[in-house]
Amino acid sequence: MPRRRRRLSSVSASTGEALSPALSRVLDSVVMSMGRQVSAEYERIAAISDPYDLLRAATERLADAQQEVTELARLRRRLIQDLHAQGMSYAQIGEAAGLSRGRIHQIRHTGPAPEGAFLGTGQVTIVTPLKREERQGRPVVAVEDVTAAARMEALARSFELAVETEHVPLGGDIDLNRDGLVVICGPRLSGVMATAFERDPVLRWEHPGQGWALRDARTGTLFASGLDDGSGRSRDVAYLGRLPRPDGKGAFLVFTGVHPPGTLGVAALLASDIGSLWGQVGAEPFSVVVGVDFDPGTHEPVKTELLTPLYRHDQA
Repeated sequence: MPRRRRRLSSVSASTGEALSPALSRVLDSVVMSMGRQVSAEYERIAAISDPYDLLRAATERLADAQQEVTELARLRRRLIQDLHAQGMSYAQIGEAAGLSRGRIHQIRHTGPAPEGAFLGTGQVTIVTPLKREERQGRPVVAVEDVTAAARMEALARSFELAVETEHVPLGGDIDLNRDGLVVICGPRLSGVMATAFERDPVLRWEHPGQGWALRDARTGTLFASGLDDGSGRSRDVAYLGRLPRPDGKGAFLVFTGVHPPGTLGVAALLASDIGSLWGQVGAEPFSVVVGVDFDPGTHEPVKTELLTPLYRHDQA
């Protein structure tokens, strides 16, 4: 007659006290299938008596765990990429880490790309401004801002980032003291953003008379849109940067054109060159002026270029 497996007696990792028989059976099953001790967080969730609260807590924890796994995979890939760029072979990295060369090579070329951290980690929130309709005064969103936000959302999801969207309300009040913000808004529509732009040590928003413009304080050059400078060119300029949060506990990404075509141009630049941008500035505060040639009929960008250096604010 086969011997019955002796059931494990589970105790709390925090108090050492025996757990309820029902919870002990759950933990026993998990331990036998996983071959290791479950976490105290699992114990906490499994001990919830209300089934709906348990379902909600388990779902939220699973989402957090999946997000953490994604970010750890991104960090691991970035580390291998950096070590390889410094001259180490995959075999050398594997030997030092106790992994095979093949496993290191696999990690380097699979999983979420490190440059996704240019937008944020875990979850990003893309914010676009509401504007007041001229005729009826209703709140509306510029179609170019909607398009740019949709393209940023697609880009973020391609890096396995969770995405939420929201609007800067009429009046421009926005909470910038949050992680993972990508703000598509200029100083005209938000006093909060106007104050945030003033923290840029190199680039300045100016209103010389006909429209807004960007000035490079280091060189004195003023960058104006072709829609405002009298040339009539289908060319816009835009701001792209990462600025400190008002609470000093991080930074947020921001971009906006002097006119809507410039906003679309920055979205296109990020989609094509985010790896290069990440390689040069990482997650540090920076700013740059972007030039955008666009189709006058569709406002879609046909050419984008950096008109200033990528100014790292810690070096300004």
